[in-house]
Amino acid sequence: MAGDVDTTRLRPVPPRRLPAPTTPPRPGAGRATAATGPGAGPVAPPDPALSWSAAGAVLDAPRAYFALGEPEGYDERGRPRALGARVGPRTAAVAACVVLGLGLLGGAATGSWLTGDSGAGGSAGAFTTAGALWHNEPVDQLFPPTVRGDGAGPGGADRTWTRVAVAPDGGCADAFDPLLRQALDPVGCARLLRATYTDATQSYVTTVGLLFTQADAPAMSALAARFKGEDLARRTDLVPRPYAARGTVAADFGDRQRASWAVSVLTEAPVVVYAVSGWADGRTVDAPQPAADAMRAGATTAAAQAGLGNEAQGLADRIERGFRKTAAPATEKPS
Repeated sequence: MAGDVDTTRLRPVPPRRLPAPTTPPRPGAGRATAATGPGAGPVAPPDPALSWSAAGAVLDAPRAYFALGEPEGYDERGRPRALGARVGPRTAAVAACVVLGLGLLGGAATGSWLTGDSGAGGSAGAFTTAGALWHNEPVDQLFPPTVRGDGAGPGGADRTWTRVAVAPDGGCADAFDPLLRQALDPVGCARLLRATYTDATQSYVTTVGLLFTQADAPAMSALAARFKGEDLARRTDLVPRPYAARGTVAADFGDRQRASWAVSVLTEAPVVVYAVSGWADGRTVDAPQPAADAMRAGATTAAAQAGLGNEAQGLADRIERGFRKTAAPATEKPS
């Protein structure tokens, strides 16, 4: 095998007697200890404020860090190095390269989450963890009260959306038209979260949803491939339904008011993100237009001229980015 060493040409090295240490090392020196053994005290139960129903819960609990002593090793000539000895420049350079490499790998993994480039779909543990965020994160984390959309409007104009209503988490029975529900049946419905927003002028309303499915990674990849291959996100008979809330500008936002929509099937998490937009004055729309078409240059439909394609796509994109940002550190937490 290439790289093997010819042991017949090696000279045996006579054993060398090493001087005894003048001071014996202290027991346990350089080892990390954690309060996890007997007598460490009972473990605190989970905080109920971290559930979906507890909006505004504080999530950034402090982490425990342990200082590790310098490991005992050998110098460049094979001689034992005492603890605390100065590390040579070559050893320091090697250590720096290792740390840099690990940092690049970790940054690449987190970056793939935030950009949606998951490669092979991420690890099974990260996939499962992301699918549990619907009951591990507060509503304000997944659906912020205010969402900024810099450059999200027509012609690159800035947008700001304000949340006006949050639907109770539940199933998917009444959230989709029958054909869309049938298209989503292969991945199942574990939980559906929805919120409705309005723009700064309160002229438009948009419902955005996070459908947490029961599927594994291959099933989500298959659904994403089908949506792309059959262009399902553009079919006017596969439009998500809005969430109308009484006493808000979205009170009249019903099925006949749907003007534009966007659907995104994630493959690194069991989640489907969607948004559907319309006018806040309750006017009906005869033919809704997918956001991808309404945002095209030169589009002349009423939805396109009003920028409702930008409303749906822009808000869906920001909620999806926020979900990825929330999911990335959640998947990195130690078990």
